[in-house]
Amino acid sequence: MAKIDHLRKSGIFVVLIAVTILTFGFSQNAFAQFQGGGVSKAGSWYVGEGLKKGDQFSYSLCHIDYKDCSQFRIDFWVEGDVQVGSENQWKVHTVVYDGAKVFKGTMNLGKIAPEPTSSTPNLVEFAAAFKSSIVWMSAYATADPTSNSIKGPKQFSAPSWGKIGNIGGEQIIPTAEEKIAVPDGVFDTVQVSWKTGGKINRVWVVDEFPFPIKADTYAHVAEGVPPQEYRFELLDYQQNVKTNPFTNIQSTPDPQKGLGCETNYSLTRVSKLTNTNTMIVEINYGPSQPKQGCELELIINFKRVVHDTEFENEVHYDILVVEQTAQGLSKKRSIAEEENRDTLFTTAGQVRRSIIVNESGPTKYAVFVYGTGSEYLTPNAAKAGYMTFDVNVQKGTTTTPPAPPEIVIPPWIKNNAKWWSEGIIGDGDFVSGIQYLINQKIIKIPATTPGSGTGSNVIPPWIKNNAKWWSEGTITDKDFVSGIQYLITNGIIKLKS
Repeated sequence: MAKIDHLRKSGIFVVLIAVTILTFGFSQNAFAQFQGGGVSKAGSWYVGEGLKKGDQFSYSLCHIDYKDCSQFRIDFWVEGDVQVGSENQWKVHTVVYDGAKVFKGTMNLGKIAPEPTSSTPNLVEFAAAFKSSIVWMSAYATADPTSNSIKGPKQFSAPSWGKIGNIGGEQIIPTAEEKIAVPDGVFDTVQVSWKTGGKINRVWVVDEFPFPIKADTYAHVAEGVPPQEYRFELLDYQQNVKTNPFTNIQSTPDPQKGLGCETNYSLTRVSKLTNTNTMIVEINYGPSQPKQGCELELIINFKRVVHDTEFENEVHYDILVVEQTAQGLSKKRSIAEEENRDTLFTTAGQVRRSIIVNESGPTKYAVFVYGTGSEYLTPNAAKAGYMTFDVNVQKGTTTTPPAPPEIVIPPWIKNNAKWWSEGIIGDGDFVSGIQYLINQKIIKIPATTPGSGTGSNVIPPWIKNNAKWWSEGTITDKDFVSGIQYLITNGIIKLKS
């Protein structure tokens, strides 16, 4: 694997003070050259190359078919072979962290193409997202031993690896050799690119590494802003893990089990202008009278006032339970907050979501629009507003959603803390890394008031000592986080507003 060994220990922390290496702004002329692709690198690659027993991976991932590409984390460990009928497959233990919920189960992956052939029921949606993103390129590059197979290993020097199937689809082309940074470290990669829907899509692969380490792709659309189709990056990779690393992890209990929730129903339609008359919000929901503790399905369309057949693009919003007071609407519940997100987001203005109904009796829901604009920028509030709709909820079993954990720190951060305490990673690298991971919500800590950053940038010795003791298991996550909070309140770590 062409990983840069001397940067392996610093991982994301070295990356974050460097100039970003990714190149996003290709001209049309430059892309025209991609059509005659191929790079001057010997060898070939396919999905699953080098995959073996004991491999453990952690990815940050989103896919368009799961909550409009809302990010979740998927960790998986290859236990070994499993016989499924006449086929020998990989048995893969899997844990998904989605907001405050944990889903634990197994997937079986094929050997020629490591696509999920089956999974435990609680992982079906995530296995589908895994298949359509991390292993999507198995549609073009597999371990098929047939010498003339169009899906066999693909040469890095080849002018094309295949063609996107939609009308006007472009060639999938090895485009360039790049050093790419992800949280697990810095890699020598080959960028594979194609164009669809007016966007350049990129996947970065590493010779002899089973899965791509990073991807940034978009769905094909005839008009409007192309929505993110999938996006992922490698958080951590370990080899020769002998025992199941997820033994002590428990799934979040299914709150609907045994409630007799309605599954066959028609949808009820509501269409209203927001209170500011800046957007039309159309909702189709069902069942019309859901049972407390069960799911309410919501299909939400954000439409333009000037032309109600056109959708608004890039909408930041939330789904709320509210009550009417003398002072106006009062928020009782936020779906975004329950998922540990600032807001919910849709690129294309079309949303399909399900929420657990915790209330009973007449319930007022609101779709609150914060504004429009890029997912990673503060929304433009020119079209902010809300609409409400009423649902009569049948009394059933009250299900209180689990409180989001105050502290979430991926276990691989302990390696970085240890290396920092030993001087292998510099202060600036460590601080920049922690700052990035908090802003990306890979690390979650209790709410902390940020400082102005006008004082000293000197890090007290006790914080480095805490990092050492925490990496050795001597002190708790809470003790380690106290040092991070000190850095925030003193303006050394700066958080996104």
